[in-house]
Amino acid sequence: MSVAGLPVGEQSLRTSGLEGVVVADTRLSHVDGERGELWIAGKRAEDLALEVPEHFETVVERLLDLAGEAQPRVRERLAEARSSAFARIPNLIHALSLPDAMDALLAATAQGSAESDSLGVLGALPVYVAAAARVRAGQAPIAPHTSSYLAPDFMSMLGLSPNPARARALDAYWITVSDHGLNASTFAARVVASTGSDVMPCIVAGLGALKGPLHGGAPGPVLDMLDATADIEPRSWLERELAAGRRIMGMGHRIYRVRDPRAFVFERTLAQLANEDGANSKIAARLEHARRVEHAAQALLRERHPDRPLCANVEFYTALLLEAVGIPRELFTATFAIGRCAGWLAHIVEQRRTGRLIRPAARYVGPMPD
Repeated sequence: MSVAGLPVGEQSLRTSGLEGVVVADTRLSHVDGERGELWIAGKRAEDLALEVPEHFETVVERLLDLAGEAQPRVRERLAEARSSAFARIPNLIHALSLPDAMDALLAATAQGSAESDSLGVLGALPVYVAAAARVRAGQAPIAPHTSSYLAPDFMSMLGLSPNPARARALDAYWITVSDHGLNASTFAARVVASTGSDVMPCIVAGLGALKGPLHGGAPGPVLDMLDATADIEPRSWLERELAAGRRIMGMGHRIYRVRDPRAFVFERTLAQLANEDGANSKIAARLEHARRVEHAAQALLRERHPDRPLCANVEFYTALLLEAVGIPRELFTATFAIGRCAGWLAHIVEQRRTGRLIRPAARYVGPMPD
């Protein structure tokens, strides 16, 4: 047996990590790594997030409809789910008190989201993320507003002022990260869904995969890099990092061979926020510095790896965008999970419709019995 015309002896080299192996058909998103394009729900990500600005709820509805599960009244049902999740918080204090935000989200979701309903689980995540942050800070959780859209309500539950421009930026962020092909966490959710399991275990599987640093990424360390280079010439700092054997955070991607299209969306969103805040805003200064660091990093990496394109990925401007919205660094991955959960749910529906158990094979390379 061969894959893409490769002899069996070479197959394991190409399929390590299942790279290039198609295991599902999907209508939800398309990733073109060579051209740097991302389509979500039949539209380019930049059109959804920038040219035709929408609330996150609209994209949730589109993804679930495409997957084959009609979901009317998404905004109202997510608001109801937030209220239900908030009522469960007294029973989840131990889980919400865990020091790591993703550990708290995982534990609370596993214990508290008993619904098999997709929107029930999605609506619970922002409540748990916000409540966990408040509990760890020694503050009382803030109840959700059932008349609000999710983005401003999440900000409110965190104790932030739901400034309309910043809430819109958070919407753009969640829309853009809502789905991205068969990434590690989405695949984990689909594998569990293929067994016929309930929605909640599928989402817990996705959260567990996202917690891993090779997938959840490093948006927080990007800010550390920007802080470290704030008053110096970026290239010299970047050269020292590479000389020490460390990676440059926010650069390079497993799929994209050009600049990540999501970086473009977030850079544009930040520019809009900076314009709202005025030319002398901290956001504008931070954005200009980030651009300088990106250009220096790309030039340096091109010199060192001329045959391996390493450009800004989603994490580079994610860090700046979430910082501008007011999200604490320790909540970056958990905030990402809220947006990506929309895609997980739609993939779960798609996988269930196939009725097929995902069961890949492994090549045995161990010792043979005598």
